[in-house]
Amino acid sequence: MNSINNYSIYGVNGPVIKVRGGRSLPMMSLVYVGEDRLPGEVVSAKGNETIVQVYEDSTGLKKGQPVYPTGKPMSVLLGPGMVTTTYDGIARPLRKIADMAGSFITKGINLPALDMEKLWDVTVSVKDGDKALPGMIFARCRESETVEHRSMVPPQLKGVFTDVVPSGKYKVTDVIANIVDERGKKTPVMLSQVWPIRRARPTAKRLPITRPLVTGQRVIDTLFPVGKGGCAAIPGPFGAGKTVVQHQLAKWSDADIIVYLGCGERGNEMTQVLDEFAELKDPRTGRPLMERTILIANTSNMPVAAREASIYTGMTIAEYYRDMGYHVALMADSTSRWAEALREISGRLEEMPAEESFPAYLPSRLAGFYERAGYMQTLAGDEGSVTVIGAVSPQGGDFSEPVTQNTKRFIRTFWALDRSLAYARHFPSLNWNTSYSEYFNDLKPWYEENFGRGFTKMRQQMVDILGSESSLMEIVKLIGSDVLPDDQKLIIETAKVFRQGYLQQNAFHKTDTYMPPEQQMDMLEAILYLYTEAQKLTAKSIPLSQLLATGIFSALCRMKFEMGEGKTGAEFIKMIDDAVSAVLAGNE
Repeated sequence: MNSINNYSIYGVNGPVIKVRGGRSLPMMSLVYVGEDRLPGEVVSAKGNETIVQVYEDSTGLKKGQPVYPTGKPMSVLLGPGMVTTTYDGIARPLRKIADMAGSFITKGINLPALDMEKLWDVTVSVKDGDKALPGMIFARCRESETVEHRSMVPPQLKGVFTDVVPSGKYKVTDVIANIVDERGKKTPVMLSQVWPIRRARPTAKRLPITRPLVTGQRVIDTLFPVGKGGCAAIPGPFGAGKTVVQHQLAKWSDADIIVYLGCGERGNEMTQVLDEFAELKDPRTGRPLMERTILIANTSNMPVAAREASIYTGMTIAEYYRDMGYHVALMADSTSRWAEALREISGRLEEMPAEESFPAYLPSRLAGFYERAGYMQTLAGDEGSVTVIGAVSPQGGDFSEPVTQNTKRFIRTFWALDRSLAYARHFPSLNWNTSYSEYFNDLKPWYEENFGRGFTKMRQQMVDILGSESSLMEIVKLIGSDVLPDDQKLIIETAKVFRQGYLQQNAFHKTDTYMPPEQQMDMLEAILYLYTEAQKLTAKSIPLSQLLATGIFSALCRMKFEMGEGKTGAEFIKMIDDAVSAVLAGNE
């Protein structure tokens, strides 16, 4: 890199740098700014003046310092070693930087995303003369005990393999083979490859979403599922539990790879995330969860421009593992902080503001991010997916603000967290009246095939009971519950069991933190069985108070804890039968 055409700094406005000298630089290309060679990206070009956003603290930059163009787009180095690693917003390994600079990281440290010296035990699966196709897997190595890394032919490359090395130990930069195209051009392929973060990686085709991301969280799996390859948003005010929900999904969802992106969150919160993830056990393997997790940490005190780039870095990494045939879950916490970074940079660029001073292109940027999710057929013919779950932090919990409203245009699952539920210690604090999932009709065949027992009908009964309770509570607030007939009291009592016993779930309880789908169906069946049997009693004019006195409603509220300790749904059905029989016997 050298200062061709004598590019130099002309003006500094926070992370926004004016550059002059020679012709304007290519849009979205990577440059290095100042004596410390701070990485930056070209965001505007006009005449001989270029605007660059710098991804580090610009303190100390001044007019006349050199700018070094690369002519290449802002990219990330992809390859083995990404799993278990913690990166900053532009994919620099934070722990290695901390080892070099200490707790207070100095600027100007540019390290590659991968360990360039580590030797990987590589199994090469091609030989000389084999046809090379885009996305084809040509080598494998064990990235962790949980994840096998599959090195792929770059998407734009095809031809014939030559000079293939035998299986053995290699670095990420070692040439594994050459590919000769139809023109005779020879291109080396390695365990690693480079990809621009703002460009979606190509796939063969987008497949329909037909399977849910199973999370073990009852309110999500039963009422508001998200499909594998789908998009969900978790909006909620401060303290409503957005981060805990995302932690639960990261730990328990049936995704193969987790990419957790902390975008603009508080430093102490991200520190807690890093410490907790290091200690968590993967419920599927019993090994550390970090063995299938990639963390990207860009805290609120880090450079604002890097926060804007961080979601594209995370998405590119997620797409890379999707192309290997993995199902990836990307947790973005939070897109509101990303949008605020976009607003700050837009203001410094003196662009015309739109609603609440966000830039006019906020919707298109959100669309570009969420549209990169999907259930795909890879170029190699495998199936993989990226499921995006983005937290939104509307100021004051106002869901009418621009980020939340524009996000709703591009997602199909909306998990609305409610402040009043959170203050009542009801977690997850998803409001079942304002949340929704548009995936359920697409997923219905999968649910019926895998869960059976009329799941769709039971789910609809549950929704109807909760909806009826909401209407009845308006009456109860005015005149009390004593005047209600028993059939309406039954709705309120059953809805209470659903709320306290089913929808409420303790993330810190050893058995309640996760519930397999089979047990969820057992619980749902038992509660609805109680409702049906109680209806029969009220139809015989037997007071509901007699059934309540047996304690069976309270017993079903505790069912979630006892099922985790080995009790079956059939045992609770028997308890209901015994309670009903006792009431009938007392009325003979």
